[in-house]
Amino acid sequence: MKRWLSVLSLFGVVAWWSAPVVQTQTGTRGGEWRDYGGDKGFTKYSPLDQITKANVNQLRIAWRRPAVDEALRVKNPALTIANNLRSTPLMVGGMLYASNGIGLVEAFDPGSGKTLWVQEYDGELRGGAPTRGIAYWGTGDEARILAVRGQYLHAINPKTGKLIRSFGANGQVDLLVGMGPLLKNFAYISAPQVCNDVVLIGAAMTDAPNNKEEPPGRVQAFDVRTGRARWAFNPIPRPGEVGNDTWENDSWSYSGEANTWTFMSTDEQLGLAYLPTGAPTNDMYGGHRHGDNLFGNTLVCVRCATGERVWHFQTVHHDLWDYDNNVAPVLIDITVDGRPIKAVVQLTKQAMAFVLDRATGKPVWPIEERPAPSSNTPGEKTARTQPFTTRPKPFDLHGLTMNDLIDFTPQLRAEAEAIAKRYVIGPIYTPPSIRTEKGTQGTLQMPGATGGAEWGGAPFDPETHIMYVPSITGTFAADLLPGDPQKTNLRYTRGSRALVEGPQGLPITKPPYGRITAINMNTGDHLWTVPNGDGPLGHPALKGLKLPPLGQPSRDMPLLTKTLFFLGQGDPLMVRTPPMWGPFGNELRAYDKTNGSLVWKSQLPAGATGALMTYVHSGKQYILMPIGSRTHPGEWVAFSLP
Repeated sequence: MKRWLSVLSLFGVVAWWSAPVVQTQTGTRGGEWRDYGGDKGFTKYSPLDQITKANVNQLRIAWRRPAVDEALRVKNPALTIANNLRSTPLMVGGMLYASNGIGLVEAFDPGSGKTLWVQEYDGELRGGAPTRGIAYWGTGDEARILAVRGQYLHAINPKTGKLIRSFGANGQVDLLVGMGPLLKNFAYISAPQVCNDVVLIGAAMTDAPNNKEEPPGRVQAFDVRTGRARWAFNPIPRPGEVGNDTWENDSWSYSGEANTWTFMSTDEQLGLAYLPTGAPTNDMYGGHRHGDNLFGNTLVCVRCATGERVWHFQTVHHDLWDYDNNVAPVLIDITVDGRPIKAVVQLTKQAMAFVLDRATGKPVWPIEERPAPSSNTPGEKTARTQPFTTRPKPFDLHGLTMNDLIDFTPQLRAEAEAIAKRYVIGPIYTPPSIRTEKGTQGTLQMPGATGGAEWGGAPFDPETHIMYVPSITGTFAADLLPGDPQKTNLRYTRGSRALVEGPQGLPITKPPYGRITAINMNTGDHLWTVPNGDGPLGHPALKGLKLPPLGQPSRDMPLLTKTLFFLGQGDPLMVRTPPMWGPFGNELRAYDKTNGSLVWKSQLPAGATGALMTYVHSGKQYILMPIGSRTHPGEWVAFSLP
């Protein structure tokens, strides 16, 4: 009853506040899905309500579509097409648009999936990698699709698929040129992000560089009409720039990366863009880059028009855990203690939600710097403190103790303890450790590098002000090995980073292994947490035990509508032997938004590989998702009511 009263009171607050304030992050409109995240603030929310708790059990597959149009396969039968179709379509003006299985944009009919056009390309038809998304800008004759393929940004006519030849050099911009002389190959798998008349592009870079000298992960911005370079943000500050003093012994001069490989968000009314950066070189050893290392692992707010830094907040100092900011910042309008706030939420692998005023960067609730463990690795100097949120509380497990180990049976507990003794365990931010033949095998890092929040993000309901956060509870061996002087000038490099197999192939920790947490963003309170999926209930070692759903450690893709919370379950992560568990995931699920109870599920031939979206076509609501697996070719699957 208290939960219902809380939700009703939230509706009352929204009704009081929404009248005088212009809402900027309200999800999709008009039955379309114009931006990768639903809107430019990545709320992943749609007010569509045709599909409800009462009829969701009638959802059926309306159409399916392969990752690449058949005509392209006929044209080049030798095309290599990866099964990992990560691409989420946009729906604009009665057409669907998506990057296909080789990175070309295709347009298709929203009601049938039938091809309408395939992007024009120069030269021979060749293979390529699908990106996670594309961007749409403008109206009428100025409208264009912006898509990255390889090292080029293309501008495409949304009516015909033809390149807009007045953009850049004959329809494309070379993105490698602006990255500096050290970068030899350019890649970016996330969607371009548009802010007014500027398009922003990040960069994907290696997690395991051979040397300490690496190129910085610049964010580039271009004019959406002409393709002309507007500005670039360098996350490794030069002398005289803010943050340079956080790179001791001139380590700024050779250190690189700190790149924005995931999605960016933008507030077009404020004219601000939010750049979530990742770890500097190298992910797990920083003996060559003492200091906090701004702007690595930082949420950086810049002006869309100029690239000028407005404010920043570092979520990890001197990263040694591969704790990239992997989730697009979510822009939300909330009311805290009666005061309306335009906020930005940076979810993290550390299972924290940093909530900041998106105009000033000031924390909405206090963020504390707390002492952090030190490292025994020669040459390493860890940060003395790390930032911790006071509200909301962490939404997943922080650190690891023997009490966190699996205990379904005494035998499983004993096996788990024996495994754990081979590793270093401790609180969150326990540093990676050196793996030796007769010593420990590294650190059991919790959350792992694939843990906490994932790049699928977390949707926000602008009516109730509730955010729904899927997360992964999983560990891995954060191990270091001495660098081979014949191969690297790094004193230590990351080791195998093995996924630690627990007792008899089960996870080593207690469940849940995947969870969903609903958070009231007006107060920072957790409303409910539920396991996501059944998990290893079918494992032989658990036979005869009466256990509730255990949750599964998979990279799942959320979608929020006015009526339901949907989740596309992905392939398993953080475990080695899911086949032993019995039938595993690969479902589209619908949950009750008020309490997290499972309302409906549908088994799919493969897991979700990209984000979900929803739209209306000819009066009917559809839910669309990309799927694929190691054994199942990538395809798009659309659901609707009969």
